[in-house]
Amino acid sequence: MPRLSEVLAELDALWPPERAESWDAVGTVCGDPDAAVDRVLFAVDPLHTIAEEAIRLGAQLIVTHHPLYLRGTTTVAADTFKGRVVHTLIKHDIALHVAHTNADTADPGVSDALAGALDLRVEGPLVPDPTDPKGHRGLGRICVLDHPETLAAFAARAAARLPATAQGVRLAGDPSSTVRRVAVSGGSGDSLFDAVRAAGVDAFLTADLRHHPASEAVQHSPLGLVDAAHWATEWPWCEQAAAQLDAISDRHGWDLRVHVSKQVTDPWTTTHHSSGAPN
Repeated sequence: MPRLSEVLAELDALWPPERAESWDAVGTVCGDPDAAVDRVLFAVDPLHTIAEEAIRLGAQLIVTHHPLYLRGTTTVAADTFKGRVVHTLIKHDIALHVAHTNADTADPGVSDALAGALDLRVEGPLVPDPTDPKGHRGLGRICVLDHPETLAAFAARAAARLPATAQGVRLAGDPSSTVRRVAVSGGSGDSLFDAVRAAGVDAFLTADLRHHPASEAVQHSPLGLVDAAHWATEWPWCEQAAAQLDAISDRHGWDLRVHVSKQVTDPWTTTHHSSGAPN
């Protein structure tokens, strides 16, 4: 059975913390480096319900995509939401490790997992990492469909293959337009429109698209937009990351039991469609 420090060394090799954005908070939040690990849980969000799931599983390590503390704090008091998570983890000898923007740009990374969930063939990164001589790392991915389809069909593909959320999948653009090449980016992607336009793709699948950037994007060109829930576009990474750790465990003979949480931790839980007309 490996020690936590041995498992974390392998995770840092997959997603080196120095490749995270300067504003990010990645790495180990809590955990005893000498503690033994035989069960690991992957999840998108470090919520208390995920900590409770780890307790039920008997996991000694949780790996999440989103940080628990993205900004500085002066307290981990148990009467705060995040402090309660820390207290619960420490009380039950569970470590928490975060791979965020360093997992976004990895090879394979979050957007590779998103492309894989939709059966898209990856051509390369949307925004290449200039420090990668092979040109495989970077933010987002440019992908090709095996067979052209309409924008409406592509959005329906995303809705069918990504985990269900209250938001569902929104579409902007001509539903009947033809889609052959697409850009995908797990998580918030409306800062990437310049790169998307430069890539010459037919559609862009991402999350958290805001009104003004989306409106301007569809006015600039016939680009189709497919907007899914943030959590849904990043959840496929958990399965990809779990498979990577499984392979590492097999190589070392660790016999780790690796799990992926199926809890929907997207914050939106219900959708009500407006029925009134403007007055």
